[in-house]
Amino acid sequence: MFTGIVEELGHVVAVQDLPDAARIRVSGPIVTSDAKHGDSIAVNGVCLTVVEVENNTFTADVMRETLTRSSLAKIAEGDKVNLERAAAVGQRLGGHIVQGHVDGTGTILAREKAEHWEIVHIGLPPLLARYVVEKGSITVDGVSLTVVTVSEDQFTVSLIPTTLDLTTLGHRLPGDPVNLEVDVLAKYVERLAVPHLRAIAGEEAQ
Repeated sequence: MFTGIVEELGHVVAVQDLPDAARIRVSGPIVTSDAKHGDSIAVNGVCLTVVEVENNTFTADVMRETLTRSSLAKIAEGDKVNLERAAAVGQRLGGHIVQGHVDGTGTILAREKAEHWEIVHIGLPPLLARYVVEKGSITVDGVSLTVVTVSEDQFTVSLIPTTLDLTTLGHRLPGDPVNLEVDVLAKYVERLAVPHLRAIAGEEAQ
């Protein structure tokens, strides 16, 4: 479990292609300071399991499902990545509940610079649109953000200078893919409510 508060901006040291998978090595002095085999670290919002820790870097395996659903399929040596260790019990929840289970990818559509912040327009996959609401929470490349506006095919977020300086979102250009994780509470509500709504609809149709 994560909070979407990025701890540091690391970079990819190496990428090894494997059958239906990949192995990546990532540099991050902060997240590796207490990391050990089996720990969880979010890389651009994707929860990965630490295989090995060595000299401020860690290695993780990325399976096919993750490569299919996230932008890690296109990750390359030298790329900057957002890093966050799993949340510790009892700490403040600065962002929102983030699983590190990416639901899909969006695309940076446009950026609007203001004096003290920046508005970013992000393309929204049709299957995820119903989970995104104005002033709700969404995770973009592992960063917990508040939705400013939303339509059927895109949404906007407002980025403060800290987010622009300390995460990959300050460097993303129009056309770049970003990992999206919607609020897990919305998915559970839908799962529980749909059978009841269908039952009501069936009764009304009779």
